[in-house]
Amino acid sequence: MLAYVKGTLEMKMTGYIVIDVGGLGYKIFMSEAGIEKIGNIGEKVKVYTFYRVREDDISIYGFNTLEELKMFELLIGVSGVGAKTALTMLAVCEPTEFALAVISEDVSTLTGIPGIGPKSAKRIILELKDKITKEQQIESINSEVEKQENKNNKLQNAIQTKNKVSEAIAALQVLGYNKKEIEKAIEKLDKENLSTEEIIKKGLGLLG
Repeated sequence: MLAYVKGTLEMKMTGYIVIDVGGLGYKIFMSEAGIEKIGNIGEKVKVYTFYRVREDDISIYGFNTLEELKMFELLIGVSGVGAKTALTMLAVCEPTEFALAVISEDVSTLTGIPGIGPKSAKRIILELKDKITKEQQIESINSEVEKQENKNNKLQNAIQTKNKVSEAIAALQVLGYNKKEIEKAIEKLDKENLSTEEIIKKGLGLLG
């Protein structure tokens, strides 16, 4: 299993790149967005990889970040979602945006991706939410918000912050991180003054 490939970027083609590693050229399939970000021909590059072996095919898929790789692995684990569809999703949807769409059951965001219809979007949300038992977290948050809605602004802000943190934790879990590691990283952030997406992004930086 290849964890990553590091070498000289030799080619940038439609749908794939070629990296030279000690005289061997690795053909690595990537999203178009990933190919644009990878760098210029002749530069030293590093891509995280997913190595797929089938009876009639051996392929390597590449990603600029671990979060993209984790998103890809999650997606191809969903029934009916293949590697090509997963790469298409990566091309138009950032991992943080994808994770938030899953935990908030935002079907419209997912159906905005080429090749993803309402049924596929609902299936992706259902199967991935099952992995992190998000339903229980949402019920707990909503219950607390309802009980405290008549309290003062300070208490309401505390509830909103807790809500944002819970959503950020769930989103980072969608991307494959351990809950205890996430909580430890988020403790370091000024959560009250950050949006949910900002908490996720800064959390990714600390976890990375």
